[in-house]
Amino acid sequence: MTEARGNARPNGAAPARYAPGTPCWVSLMVHGLEATEQFYGALFGWEFRPGPEQLGPYVGALLDGHPVAGIGVLPPDRHLPIAWTPYFASDDVGATADAVRSCGGTVGVGPLDAADAGRLAIGSDPGGAVFGIWQPPAHAVQALTGAPGTPSWNELTTYESAHVAKFYETVFGYDEERTPSADRDHVTLRLAGRPVAAVHGLGDALPRDRGPHWTTYFTVADTDAAVDRVVHLGGQVLTRPHDSDHGRVAAVADPEGARFALVGSPR
Repeated sequence: MTEARGNARPNGAAPARYAPGTPCWVSLMVHGLEATEQFYGALFGWEFRPGPEQLGPYVGALLDGHPVAGIGVLPPDRHLPIAWTPYFASDDVGATADAVRSCGGTVGVGPLDAADAGRLAIGSDPGGAVFGIWQPPAHAVQALTGAPGTPSWNELTTYESAHVAKFYETVFGYDEERTPSADRDHVTLRLAGRPVAAVHGLGDALPRDRGPHWTTYFTVADTDAAVDRVVHLGGQVLTRPHDSDHGRVAAVADPEGARFALVGSPR
């Protein structure tokens, strides 16, 4: 697990435009926007401001004035899972959406304009895992990363990595680095030589009630303290904090059931 996005500068200016395929945003669609704002505001210190009207009731989450994530409201007639969705950058969201379809994926939303926020689409890979495509405007400011309360990594959990990794490689131009292991199906997706995401195949061990899905990791200063805070705020602990090769990690869920991971320095 390695930082996949460049940090925003202190004045909020982007150091460089997102390269196509770069993980560039995460968003969450929920039923109760106000309660969700309270949860993540207390957990990560986020503040919120209204987002593009084209996305319906939607707010942008800010940390020290810098963009971090987005939260919107699910339409009442759409029975979709409550889940964090990673977005990958594109220079032409229409062309990328066409590539998704031609490679066996689907596009369920868009491409559509989101006012000054650019253009976006939401699709799913051949296994059914949902992700977003974002074509930022020329003046876009890169989301803040690297600080506690910011997204730092995305990992896809699916049945097997080979076919699905090839899908993302073809659509977004990734290279793959496969973990040499007889009992672990794991691929790191790399862009211009740096790791940007991972694909982990579980085979029949993949929970049937969830299916293939992306998980977003958020950086925290203290994983154990953050997990205690999640519980205090009404969330759930799915995997207790434990040290890993990439830091101290825990899996949790917010009060509406959206799952995410926390990662901090090892103890």
